[in-house]
Amino acid sequence: MVPVNPSNQPGQQGPNPTTPPTPPVAPQPLSKKKSNPWLPIAIVAGLLLLSAAAWLTYESMSTTRQLEQKVAELEEAEKLKAELEGQYNQAIAELDALKGDNEQINALIDQQKSEFEANKNKISLLLRDKKQLDAARREISGLKAKVAEYIAQVEQLRSEQEQLTQDNLMLRADKDSLSYTLQSKLAENETLSTAKAQLVSEREELTKSVTAGSVIKVKDIKVTGMKVRKSGKTSEKESAKRVDQLKICFTTIANDVVQPGKEKFYIRVISPKGETLAIDDLGSGTTADKNGQEVRFTQVQEYEYANDETQLCFIWNPNMPFQSGKYKVEIYNKGFFAGSDDFELK
Repeated sequence: MVPVNPSNQPGQQGPNPTTPPTPPVAPQPLSKKKSNPWLPIAIVAGLLLLSAAAWLTYESMSTTRQLEQKVAELEEAEKLKAELEGQYNQAIAELDALKGDNEQINALIDQQKSEFEANKNKISLLLRDKKQLDAARREISGLKAKVAEYIAQVEQLRSEQEQLTQDNLMLRADKDSLSYTLQSKLAENETLSTAKAQLVSEREELTKSVTAGSVIKVKDIKVTGMKVRKSGKTSEKESAKRVDQLKICFTTIANDVVQPGKEKFYIRVISPKGETLAIDDLGSGTTADKNGQEVRFTQVQEYEYANDETQLCFIWNPNMPFQSGKYKVEIYNKGFFAGSDDFELK
């Protein structure tokens, strides 16, 4: 400490003779400075801060690189999308330009456009995934080759259609020539056909006349109702309720035009309701009349005709009751009417 001079104190004037002077203080030796206990902690903290700063710098650089890579991928994807869209529009325009009046070619082009659109949609899906950019790039590169292939197909089909058109023109010319020749032949044939038709008509008329002239007419047609007794004997009855069967008889008329031989007579028994009595199991069927129309008959009778008058009879036993009323019997030969008669069951 520095000694204080009493004479310099305020309020005092001059030295005080009664106060002995203070002896000077000897300077003390400087003590050795003590070590700081926070220094190691500060050093460790600094190192940690440096490490954290280095890690953050690394992470920042890595994040920056990732961001740059993503930006590059996005830019590449956008570029590929634009390239894809451009190639698609160009391809569609080129294919549409190939359309014309040929429906087959137009159908092929529409099919190719659909396939191309499917490829475009497939590539668009690939572009959504950054891992598929290489695959999308390869697909886009192959689109040009596919368009060239499509155009080649259209051109080939068009060439084939043109060749087919030329062939058709040649065939048409040949057809026209043949048609002219054919028309000439047809005119000749028509003349011949007319003459032939006339001859056929005359022959048919002659045949009908001959056939009609060869019809064997019948007479003395008689239909009798018969009752079958338990003994097997039959008796004539007029009551429909007591009649079991019909006995139909007629006599042929001699016709010198007809050659002797087998002749068929078709008998129709017509009920009071106008229906032909017919049971197939009993010999019923159909035959054609002179106009070719089918006629239902009850039964057919065949015999050896010898140009004479012969009485023929047959029995119609339908195993069912008869109706009361007026019946009619018609007989046909060779499709022509040969005779008829009426009878009544009471």
